[in-house]
Amino acid sequence: MILEGPPGTGKTLLARAVAGEAGVPFISTSGSEFVEMFVGVGASRIRSMFGDAKKNAPCIIFIDEIDAIGRQRASGGGFQGGNDEREQTLNQILTEMDGFKGNSGVIVIAATNRVDILDSALMRPGRFDRRVPVDLPDKEGRVAILKVHCRDKPLGGEVDLDQVAQRTTGFSGAMLQNLMNEAAIYAVRSDKETIGAENIDSALDRLTVGQSKDTGTNQKKRQELVAWHEAGHAVMAALTPGYDPVAKVTIVPRSNGAGGFTLFTPSEDRMDGGMYSYRYLVAQLAVALGGRVAEEMAFGSDDVTTGASNDLQQVRSIARRMVAQWGFTATDERPSGGTLRAPVAWELPEKNMGSPTTASKATERAIDREERKLVNKAYATCKETLKTNRALMQALVDALLDRETVDGAELERLVAEKAVVSTFAAA
Repeated sequence: MILEGPPGTGKTLLARAVAGEAGVPFISTSGSEFVEMFVGVGASRIRSMFGDAKKNAPCIIFIDEIDAIGRQRASGGGFQGGNDEREQTLNQILTEMDGFKGNSGVIVIAATNRVDILDSALMRPGRFDRRVPVDLPDKEGRVAILKVHCRDKPLGGEVDLDQVAQRTTGFSGAMLQNLMNEAAIYAVRSDKETIGAENIDSALDRLTVGQSKDTGTNQKKRQELVAWHEAGHAVMAALTPGYDPVAKVTIVPRSNGAGGFTLFTPSEDRMDGGMYSYRYLVAQLAVALGGRVAEEMAFGSDDVTTGASNDLQQVRSIARRMVAQWGFTATDERPSGGTLRAPVAWELPEKNMGSPTTASKATERAIDREERKLVNKAYATCKETLKTNRALMQALVDALLDRETVDGAELERLVAEKAVVSTFAAA
């Protein structure tokens, strides 16, 4: 049996649980223990380990990080070369697991987060028959994991683990453990006897966007600029039907270089399914452009800064993939000369060196034109929406300059009070 999944999801913990519950001898080792400079040593250790296991059968062998020795073997040609020691060790594992003599009474469990690079002979039926995916936990799983890591930590009465789980979409078990440890550190620094919701909130911000900084917080011009930038993102997201809800907007600078950030709570179903609609992707373009548009509105085109550099890179990446990989176009008009006539993937998701060129120069020009149309359409929609809701923007900027942080509930209240009907829905 092989346990596969992202780092920190609990593969080794599952093996430890099996060791405690099995009631038979359990041999634990790591793939790196068989990698040696001297040829034959690794294979000898494999023979010795399986020999001990057969003597004590029934027995369980656990090999952690098996990708250290179980990589796909090179074909022997070109620049790939080979590693005699590692290949001999792998060959010995293959023979011991399902060779001429058989392997009765010994169960082999392995764990890896790189199952895609393992040798096909290792993964065939008869060797690792059962593949057990250990994926990232869903919301219910995150709540259960948080309860485990909070057993020895006194929580304040206002802490709601359901809300913490809601904000930690995509976190692994190890990341949740780290989150609660960081929250405990923040509570101790504040001389508190319990971990409060604000401590968990600070720990979550530190893990996702970096530690807050005190330098630069007294520069009024910088604060006003960042407030307008983040207000652009937040208002555009709040006025876009079906987009991810805003959890927090802040202008506190972070150690990763961000002057502030707008935190979204992504949809669990959308992330698990991995499918994004055309409407959602266009909305992503408009929300990403909200910061640049807000700066232009407040300070004019001559005083726009480089603060939107990451946003513009995201816009380019989304627009390119929409056209070149997912077959979307900017309009539903009848195709004319020089436009893309059919939904075709013109490039791979990960373009490597030496990948074949699938699009002609004319097609590349057509892709560029469709990208520009998508971005220009999103830019126009964003600009119209924010101009129409200038009063809402000003109210959010004033709140940010006053308190530095605005949570999702307060943003919803401002939207209910001052928002004009969104122009995005009709776009």
